[in-house]
Amino acid sequence: MAKTALITGITGQDGAYLAQLLLSRGYTVHGLLRRSASAEIIGERLRWLGILNDVQLIDGDLIDLSSCIRIMQTVKPDEVYNLAAQSFVAASFQQPLLTGTVTGLGAANMLEAVRIVCPQARFYQASSSEMFGKIQAQLQNERTPFYPRSPYAVAKLYAHWMTVNYRESFGMHASSGILFNHESPLRGIEFVTRKVTDGVARIKLGLARELKLGNLDATRDWGHARDYVQAMAAMLQQDTPDDYVIATGRTTSIRDFCHMAFSYAGLNWQDHVVTSADLLRPAEVDVLHGDPAKAKQALGWHAVTSLEDMVAEMVEADLARHRGRIAAPPPSLG
Repeated sequence: MAKTALITGITGQDGAYLAQLLLSRGYTVHGLLRRSASAEIIGERLRWLGILNDVQLIDGDLIDLSSCIRIMQTVKPDEVYNLAAQSFVAASFQQPLLTGTVTGLGAANMLEAVRIVCPQARFYQASSSEMFGKIQAQLQNERTPFYPRSPYAVAKLYAHWMTVNYRESFGMHASSGILFNHESPLRGIEFVTRKVTDGVARIKLGLARELKLGNLDATRDWGHARDYVQAMAAMLQQDTPDDYVIATGRTTSIRDFCHMAFSYAGLNWQDHVVTSADLLRPAEVDVLHGDPAKAKQALGWHAVTSLEDMVAEMVEADLARHRGRIAAPPPSLG
């Protein structure tokens, strides 16, 4: 019998790729939809992947427990993937209470709704490498102490430990994926990797001359979101729930990421990138470097897409987007 999955955050990067993966496996996929964006934006990533008409979107909101309970009663999911969050770290400093409510308490609402309505459902929580923050070990794994450095990371840590608590207190099959940075052509334009590849495309096509960035020395472990959703799904197929670090094991600075992206387009990044103090975080996370050994051993998972291939895919996608806008006729005023 086909399984039913509920994905919160289905219209985001991870939600879209996860929906595509589960549909390919014969799942019925429902997605929680908070109607705050314009109709033109809702579902754009699902449309880009060609699956918008294959998923069933249901209105709801993570911060409304009654809404979460109603959705569980309606969908009766076998698997629940909680990916929704206020996920932009920089914005969390400006909106700490909103971030805590959505990213932290929202996860608790989903856990409580599952416990009340469908306690046999398997639950996945999207935890984050940002929880490691001011790193306590050079290589971060499941045993590394956390030291969050942003309201976003603190909220994610609350959600992470609530997932552990529900697993241990109520016997729920609840797992967390501590995902390190993962990108794709579906990444939001506010994130630095997509900001870089979009900037490369604009400059290459003569639409811009420079790209403003913050800390070029920050180092991250970057993988492809398409690979990482494979790990999410694998966690919920295990007999025993657990927490896993999902990473490539390779670190790269933003400076080197710029070099890759601009070089792919035949440009010298130093001719176009300028730094701005306005784009620095109040508290920076300097280095994140994940150890995915447990995921490899227990899940049989490892990153497939190289950083170079991912950067090329992102630059090509942004070039195509901007070429399409240039070629499009101006809107009619009549």
